[in-house]
Amino acid sequence: MKNRQKIFIAGHKGMIGSAILKKLKKNKNYKLLYEDKKKLDLTNQSKVFKFLKKHRPNGVILAAAKVGGIVANNSERASFIYENISIQSNVIHGSYLAGVRNLIFLGSSCIYPKSSKQPIKENYLLSNYLEKTNEPYAIAKISGLKLCENYSSQYNLNYKTLMPCNAYGENDNYDSQTSHFLPALVKKIIEAIRNNKSYITLWGNGKSLRELIFSEDIASACLFFLKKNTKFKTFNIGSGVEYSIEEYAKIIMKHLNVNLKIIYDKKKPNGTFKKLLDSSQAKKAGWEHKVSFERGIPIVINDYLKNHL
Repeated sequence: MKNRQKIFIAGHKGMIGSAILKKLKKNKNYKLLYEDKKKLDLTNQSKVFKFLKKHRPNGVILAAAKVGGIVANNSERASFIYENISIQSNVIHGSYLAGVRNLIFLGSSCIYPKSSKQPIKENYLLSNYLEKTNEPYAIAKISGLKLCENYSSQYNLNYKTLMPCNAYGENDNYDSQTSHFLPALVKKIIEAIRNNKSYITLWGNGKSLRELIFSEDIASACLFFLKKNTKFKTFNIGSGVEYSIEEYAKIIMKHLNVNLKIIYDKKKPNGTFKKLLDSSQAKKAGWEHKVSFERGIPIVINDYLKNHL
């Protein structure tokens, strides 16, 4: 066991980071490195560089980020761009300084233009304007992608970016101000049931389409691509399946055996209408998602009922 590969997981407590940690713990060939935020603040360049030089991991998975939904993205614009650029720059450059050859950076589908052709290919990046509400977060993520792309090119490294569509899974964020749409839906519906309400209120008109991928599938993609040498350094990671916000609400209700009325607050924004990724490049490389929404949503509902009430 002396020759176990050391893998540093940045952001191990988040939804995706914890899914990666859970998956890696099942493999005895890896020695896992991770640190609580109180001990290792990833926005602190000096601490990150020292940590990586001390441990010299064989691989790094960068799943740490400041994230949130429309409200948080739009109201904390400076924080989203500053903190994410700091985290990414420190971990990516620090990995290079520590001699790390293999690194996975988790991007986001929101980096693509608002009016992008569908399904979205990786080369549509920077072809038009971004969605205004999450522009700072998107620009930060684009900078991380470009760091990986150019460090790989200049220093002959294997630094890749994976761009998941909207993610969901266990250990999600259910804060009403910072959560994404799916955990917000789960929480709204369960709270309505608990409070004997006959309806829920959704932002916009409920027609916006979203592609979802289970956190376990993202974890499998990270491990699949970590040491794989590929010509391309950027891969979309999606399920290829999309439903409207309204349809997601109805599927969740079905699993909870309830039929609540949906009221739409059309004064609130819809967000981007459609964001379907073209994940054919990842598929060609040999990766495919495995967990359908019908299989994943009961796991999420049970996790919320057990750990978040």
